[in-house]
Amino acid sequence: MASPLIAPSLFAGVRLGPYALRNRIVMAPMTRGRAGAGDVPSALAPTYYAQRARAGLIISEAAHVAPEGISCPGTPGLFAPAQVGSWRAISEAVHGEGGLIFLQLCHAGRLSHPLTQPGGVRPVAPSALAPQGTVFTRAGRLPFVTPRELDANEVAELIEAFTQAARLALEAGFDGVDIHAANGYLIDQFLRDGSNQRRDRYGGTIAHRARFLLEVVEAAAGVWGFERVGVRLSPLAGHNSMQDTDPDAMARYIAGSLSELGIAYLHLVQPGHGHSMDTAQRRAMAGVVRAHFRGPVMVDGGRDKGSALDALAEAGAQLVAFATPFISNPDLVDRLERNLPLASPDPHTFYEGGARGYTDYPRIVVERPHLLPNPSVGGSSKERGSQTCPGPDAATSSPIP
Repeated sequence: MASPLIAPSLFAGVRLGPYALRNRIVMAPMTRGRAGAGDVPSALAPTYYAQRARAGLIISEAAHVAPEGISCPGTPGLFAPAQVGSWRAISEAVHGEGGLIFLQLCHAGRLSHPLTQPGGVRPVAPSALAPQGTVFTRAGRLPFVTPRELDANEVAELIEAFTQAARLALEAGFDGVDIHAANGYLIDQFLRDGSNQRRDRYGGTIAHRARFLLEVVEAAAGVWGFERVGVRLSPLAGHNSMQDTDPDAMARYIAGSLSELGIAYLHLVQPGHGHSMDTAQRRAMAGVVRAHFRGPVMVDGGRDKGSALDALAEAGAQLVAFATPFISNPDLVDRLERNLPLASPDPHTFYEGGARGYTDYPRIVVERPHLLPNPSVGGSSKERGSQTCPGPDAATSSPIP
């Protein structure tokens, strides 16, 4: 257990690129399965995010960067100008409560299905290797299919898709973007040798497998600047049939490369305490990342203050991300700060749609002076230039990252 002397650091301010965060608690990206026609966020989403704006930083649910990148029904996209307004409503709602919010950019790759793909074609991936398990479709859960391997020209087109989504995120008024390179989605599929068996410049050595991620980051930074781009990474996560023969070496290379670029943060996804992986393995990976990444490190915190402090101690991190607790505790920061009990979520409402289990969880901390916006450098956002659906990585008691 971490020393009680560390406790104040969870609620102390911290610098993140041009921003001064009011605390070190982050709302992790979580798909909630409520996107509507046109792949836009729910009309309730601005209320949902604004209720949780007391977090030092919110990372939005994943916005898929192309129609082909959507994992399953109910997940939103950001690839068309017509989608910008719905996302802008979210950023404005969070800013109205004095909060900060980054938009997560994602492509599902092989974690999709022809029933979700435009024209019913096979999903794409770095290599024609199918993951084990099933994916949620409009016809229910169906087995994954073998994806089609991308050619080099298509890889370049995908980088442009991420670039366009980053531009639209800026237009929508967000404070930065988060690149989803974790949990078996497309970029993670490129990173790990268990899913990438290419022989070109995007496969083979660690440097080649990391090339796609680094080019996406550089493209997003061309819109935002590196100090407003974060990356989510999961070297040890094994769900979605993900594996790598040397995750430590991969993590060292990526952490060092991203450190040289000077990105806003590196979010290390750590298997939970109920996972078969022992604490020593989690701590060792956190040490690898911390030793090679000079910027702010974000780690997953768990369900209470104690496990959050443990996470800070294990990784020497500056930020702690909470997922499921934010669903049922819109006032999570205040509850943690005042040592109040946390409400338990209803898993049946994670993806069912509507307000139930989404915007109707009560606050027990109701009196708080109006929050001033987080200080930033460079003017307003316009002047600055666990997620899938309920599918393969969903547990019955936690939302999809």
